[in-house]
Amino acid sequence: MLSLDSVSFRSGDRVLLDAVSFSLPPGQLYGVIGHNGAGKSTLIRLLGGELLPSSGAVLLDGTAVHTLPQKLPDAADFLVRELVMLGRFPWQGWLQRPSAEDVARVEEAMAQTDVARLAAQPVNTLSGGGRQRAWLAMCLAQQSEVLLLDEPLAALDIVYQVEVLQLVRQLIAARGLTVVVIIHDINLAARFCDALIALKGGRLCRFAPVGEVMSAAALQEVFGVQLHLLDHPDGKHRVAVV
Repeated sequence: MLSLDSVSFRSGDRVLLDAVSFSLPPGQLYGVIGHNGAGKSTLIRLLGGELLPSSGAVLLDGTAVHTLPQKLPDAADFLVRELVMLGRFPWQGWLQRPSAEDVARVEEAMAQTDVARLAAQPVNTLSGGGRQRAWLAMCLAQQSEVLLLDEPLAALDIVYQVEVLQLVRQLIAARGLTVVVIIHDINLAARFCDALIALKGGRLCRFAPVGEVMSAAALQEVFGVQLHLLDHPDGKHRVAVV
């Protein structure tokens, strides 16, 4: 289980994250919401071990995440298959050729994300949705139990946004992953996420199931804007409108 225990992060005199604590049971999609500058990207980088907390601890199954191997080489101008193979990098020795196990994991990951047909295509020639699927395939090839997605829907049109989130839900169902995603569209968050992590001014404002956060009072607390809540036509969740 991924967890934060009273984690704070400071940059100079600025407190970017302040005494945040929570645990993330596996098999769930967690949406991170809040204003620009609320601490969302700092949180994701702390969860991934890119940043070392100024105080507190970020743990994965009891081990500090910054001690776990996770740095990947630069993937600029790679073919899709080459990018996905980078996911096997933490499992290989220095200059080691891919093993049969590596190849099998890569093929499986590309099949699960529907990029096998694009294997020989340069990543930078893919559509936005295709690039996101290729990066997800790389993470799956790495056999990650946790996926941390920093604004994966940015610059994607609504078709690709839905496509990516549907794929993430499928992967969670198939592999029991823990997925944390920074998401700006509160209605997409309500449709696809299980719980929301709401940050405000670097502090944890709300951490609750989607249904609890999708209320006028909770959203005003997070965003400072009066929103109206309506029942979605599918009857399964609510949507927010100005």
